[in-house]
Amino acid sequence: MDYGNGGDHRQGRVLLVGGTHGNERNGLWLLDQWRQHPGQLHRHGLAIELVVGNPAAAHANRRYQERDLNRSFRPELLDDPDASQYELRRARELLARHGPGGNEPCLVAIDLHSTTAAMGNSLVLYNRQPASLALAAALQRHLGLPIYLHESDLHQSGYLAACWPASLVIEVGPVAQGLVCGAICQQSQIAVETALEALSQAREGAIPLGSELVVHRHLRSIDLPRHDDGSPAGLVHPGLQDRDWRPLRAGDPLFLAMDGTVTAFTPEQGEESEHCWPVFINEAAYGEKGIALSLTRREVLPVAAAWAASLTALAKRLKQDLS
Repeated sequence: MDYGNGGDHRQGRVLLVGGTHGNERNGLWLLDQWRQHPGQLHRHGLAIELVVGNPAAAHANRRYQERDLNRSFRPELLDDPDASQYELRRARELLARHGPGGNEPCLVAIDLHSTTAAMGNSLVLYNRQPASLALAAALQRHLGLPIYLHESDLHQSGYLAACWPASLVIEVGPVAQGLVCGAICQQSQIAVETALEALSQAREGAIPLGSELVVHRHLRSIDLPRHDDGSPAGLVHPGLQDRDWRPLRAGDPLFLAMDGTVTAFTPEQGEESEHCWPVFINEAAYGEKGIALSLTRREVLPVAAAWAASLTALAKRLKQDLS
């Protein structure tokens, strides 16, 4: 199925998604709050579409029903007529309705997530679309948020936000699955409103980005040590727990076995020259994916003029909120 991009002149809204994972309740709370009390969200004059990503999973307070919705936006799955799992049908529905070429098009997607890992208030990018880089640079300039550039991962793909011309994931934690936390909601809302302000500024052709963007580029993920039957043979070492966004050096402890044996970090080829920076350490939802943490490389990207130009061109096509 070809969902298209809606052409270069079609107008659209900003898509705010919560509940892509049904047990991440903070985004769902915010959607309800903004629907019931629209004045609680400063829209900066932009037309917003509030959407629950996975309604069935949200109703059941589960991450997903049949498969992870946030790994279901892969073209080969979406185009397979025999692939009929609930989340694949929902992915097709979201794109057909709110994709850039959809019936009620959106041009920018902001996906609200929470995590059990100590990620703080952070952003995730899945690619280097110029408009997305510009939006991330605007948020980092105003809020100082760390950015996980989760690209070129052969094992994890098919993310919702990556299907829109400009997108951000707002990832806030730590918070338990199924729990609504006021501080998490507040941090999420600050990031959302800052993003909307940046889009409004871009629409007027005056978005300040600064000169550089600091990202943490994905290298690889590491699983817990395991027994032959697949059960864990160790846990995340206490010295590593909650140290997301901090440098990891060769010899630093990674895992601790029941008998007290410590597994130390051994860099792979190409990782020796610089520190690695772990993210999503001990995220509860990633156990099933065989991920105890992901390693990144901290990089500084010069802000290109093309980023602002791309976001400005896109933002000028965003509909205004006339209410």
